[in-house]
Amino acid sequence: MRKDHTCEKVPSKLYKIGMFAGMNHVTVKALRHYDEQGLLAPAYVDQESGYRYYTAGQLPVIHQILALRNMGFSLEEIKAVQNGASERKLLLAKKQQILSEIAEKTAKLAQVECYLAEDKIDTNYHVLIKELPEVIVASMRTVMPDYDTMFDIFPGMGQEMERLGCVCAEPEYCFSIYHDGGYREEDIDIEICEAVVEQKLDSEMIQFKVLPKIEKAACLLHKGPYEGFPEAYGAVIRFVEENGYEICGNPRESYIDGIWNKDSEEEWLSEIQFPVREIR
Repeated sequence: MRKDHTCEKVPSKLYKIGMFAGMNHVTVKALRHYDEQGLLAPAYVDQESGYRYYTAGQLPVIHQILALRNMGFSLEEIKAVQNGASERKLLLAKKQQILSEIAEKTAKLAQVECYLAEDKIDTNYHVLIKELPEVIVASMRTVMPDYDTMFDIFPGMGQEMERLGCVCAEPEYCFSIYHDGGYREEDIDIEICEAVVEQKLDSEMIQFKVLPKIEKAACLLHKGPYEGFPEAYGAVIRFVEENGYEICGNPRESYIDGIWNKDSEEEWLSEIQFPVREIR
């Protein structure tokens, strides 16, 4: 027994890499990777055997790495923290990112629940939120007594566009804007538009304009005759109301297939497009 009161400094206990990995519920491969990335080097490497050893003093380091990894931080971000970056700032930024992801997932969940609702589960309608790009159009605005009148208007508009030397854009985008704000059965304030490659001089029938991009539009495909549009409109409006959006512009009907290229009305394909914005 030592007669004085001095104590010898006991060297740190060394743990082989396998034991250190087991202590921290991490793989040996991960520890080697952290070493390669400069995050956690072994405290000692036996030059003869190549064995890697760690100490208890390195436990806080591996715990920090694993905790930050579990929160979704990259190895580059963790290394920045080790080099002096503010961990609090990174955590606050991660918090905002996670909240945004939760909001996105919540919106998707609301859409799933909307489709699972008993009164909608059998419908063929699926609403998509997408951007409508800026477009140059030849446009004709008029008031139609009813929808059947549209078939009389289109041929005359087409002839006038041909006379003016219009070249239709590709892909074709023919649509109507309803300035009444919704579906009407009669006295319909309609603006018929055809996407073109360039503006020409206006005529009495046709005016040319650039329609700005619409950031978000609730869009739904309708297959079949136009008599089914009221149901399609109802499906879009229901989706908008139940998924945190509000309508912020006049609706469009885009005519993809119709009487001009399909023999049967059942093969007509249209897209209902409602400009929307998220409710804050």
